[in-house]
Amino acid sequence: MISGARIMVECLEAEGVNVIFGYPGAAICPFYDALLDSSIRHILVRQEQNAGHAANGYARISGRPGVCVVTSGPGATNLVTAVASAYMDSIPIVAITGQVQSELIGRDVFQEADITGACEPFTKHSYLVKRTEDLPRIIKEAFYIASTGRPGPVLIDVPVDIQTNEIKGYKYPEAVDIIGYKPSLKGNGLQIKRACEAITAAKRPVICAGGGVFSSKAEHALLDFARKADIPVVNTLMGIGVIPSDDRLCLGMLGTHGVKMANEAIQGADLLLLCGARVGDRSMASPNQVAKRTKIIHIDVDPAEIGKNMQANIPIVGDLCSVLSQMYERIEPLEHSEWIEKCRSRSQLDMGEEDEGKYINPKRFMRLLSETAADDAILVADVGQNQIWSANCFKIRNGRFLTSGGMGTMGYSVPASVGAWTAADGRQVIAVCGDGSFQMQMMELGTIRQHGIKNKIIVMNNTKLGMVRELQDKNYGGRHSGVDLSGSPDFNLLAQAYGIPHARIDSMGEARSAINQMLSTDGPFLLECIVSPAEGSFV
Repeated sequence: MISGARIMVECLEAEGVNVIFGYPGAAICPFYDALLDSSIRHILVRQEQNAGHAANGYARISGRPGVCVVTSGPGATNLVTAVASAYMDSIPIVAITGQVQSELIGRDVFQEADITGACEPFTKHSYLVKRTEDLPRIIKEAFYIASTGRPGPVLIDVPVDIQTNEIKGYKYPEAVDIIGYKPSLKGNGLQIKRACEAITAAKRPVICAGGGVFSSKAEHALLDFARKADIPVVNTLMGIGVIPSDDRLCLGMLGTHGVKMANEAIQGADLLLLCGARVGDRSMASPNQVAKRTKIIHIDVDPAEIGKNMQANIPIVGDLCSVLSQMYERIEPLEHSEWIEKCRSRSQLDMGEEDEGKYINPKRFMRLLSETAADDAILVADVGQNQIWSANCFKIRNGRFLTSGGMGTMGYSVPASVGAWTAADGRQVIAVCGDGSFQMQMMELGTIRQHGIKNKIIVMNNTKLGMVRELQDKNYGGRHSGVDLSGSPDFNLLAQAYGIPHARIDSMGEARSAINQMLSTDGPFLLECIVSPAEGSFV
């Protein structure tokens, strides 16, 4: 006889899961008891939402679904924001929640919440397990759904009696066959032919690369195609790093907080190739205006994304890596040097003054950090001004840039960096956040200390909710409401309380030595940078 909890653990092991992020409670205790006898490492976060963010960071670096486990009721509802964040950015996670006993569901008993109903808008699929015998099939399907097609979160809600029930045995499925779920991988041959003909005829083509490039592991395929067709590449926030920042073809991030070089390339293009990008409002304020004067080719594995924000002349449904490989085989080598040089001649970033006054220049600091960090470093940016400084000023070479793009979730960077570091196999992992967002996640210093996580944390401290302050300056006549962070703790003393090395700098003259100290420390490090409250995010 074997319990449902033991089946859950063994199925996770069969899927190759070696680490999960979680927070226990009564309704998930049978699973946690079985976990003690497994090979799976458990990382205890300090708040359930952060288990989801850690699984998110792990998935994005490992290329496999991240797993988070929490209890019922408030444990599950605390996880909702992380599930929604993963859904918006198409990140594969498997979220396992405990639930009250099956016979008590719907009676509003202690710590009961309809988590499958609550998460319905934010999951690819969800399961409420009703029979212990169904656990192997459900877990197999969950990992398959999360990682295929357009990736995303899958929720498995497991009542406590399903975990304690014992059955005679089980067989873990070798394959999955779900009626109605057959993601398209290979692009339509006629559409591929039309796309290549349009690209060959174009004089000013541009590729717009989004987060879907990473989801389909198409970075090399995109770079090979762009080089063969000699097409410059702009990226959305989620597409940063799809090609190296210093590559001749890289024009930077487009959109509201993007760079002039990228935005003007879009305005001057006669053909736009969208690759795994839905071009939301922050990427392109007036997509229909662009579509009126530019031929649009849109490639995405999810047909619902094509035409959602911008009408496509040539839609191609399929796995991006597969489609780009098909197009690479068909396209002849092209040359657009004059167009690329014209794009690159646009004004570069305004990095601000070079003075070494009483504040850190965050743009220059991020550029210096990128020059000092390892070639394959992973930068995890939070949300707010720090996100924009990081996105535009930190050059990604062979590393990765992680952030919460679609949902814009503050409190993402530190737990996501915990997950990323766990999957990073010794690479540098650096989290950047503001003093506002840091206070949404600073409890995770305990997780970092307990589990030997060697990530680095940079807190940009301007004593304000800086992005909201900018919005109030621009649209509300400089009337500042609810953005003053007076009363915040001393972040260095906080790091000291957790036994984490730390430093505080308030001038650019200290920046290089502080960065070197942080990166050379064998373990975690917290670096606080004092930034002017008046500093803007735009470049």
